[in-house]
Amino acid sequence: MQLDPVVTSSCALVVAVIFANALVHKLRHPGWFRQQLADYGLLPAALVKPVARLLPWLEALIALALLIPVSRSAAAISAALLLALYAAAIGINLWRGRRDIDCGCSGPGQAQPLRPQLLGRNALLITLAVLAACPPLLRDFALFDLFIVIASAATGLLLYAAADALMANTPRLMKLIGR
Repeated sequence: MQLDPVVTSSCALVVAVIFANALVHKLRHPGWFRQQLADYGLLPAALVKPVARLLPWLEALIALALLIPVSRSAAAISAALLLALYAAAIGINLWRGRRDIDCGCSGPGQAQPLRPQLLGRNALLITLAVLAACPPLLRDFALFDLFIVIASAATGLLLYAAADALMANTPRLMKLIGR
């Protein structure tokens, strides 16, 4: 299925910025990230540190490759697979009843307990990555197209940030209203 290049570029830009943001949290606070990996309880203790060192660089590589049209498709598929892996980690811990751990999605200081809504969010991000992987229609890419890509990606990122903040604050809001 071929899509308009504005769609594939917009989706790629949204996923790239989300990966870059996640990368920054992991590189700025490596101890926090290592603890997040350990809290999920899915890796043997001996693998936590090497995975914590490798994963941010994998995310950086994917984010950069999403911005380059030649590598976009492979990077988008890699992003979708990595997001599916993250969703599986969340799903396994939800299945284990471990809702008390921080998902690690928003960085340090913004704890967000595991909830099924995070699986829906990851499904949406996987969908964006899959759309970014689709081959674009061959047509001229005008300056106005670039404006649309930037505007639609900014809108998508603002919606993502708003949804993320709402999900992070839902437990506090429920506590305030007595539920």
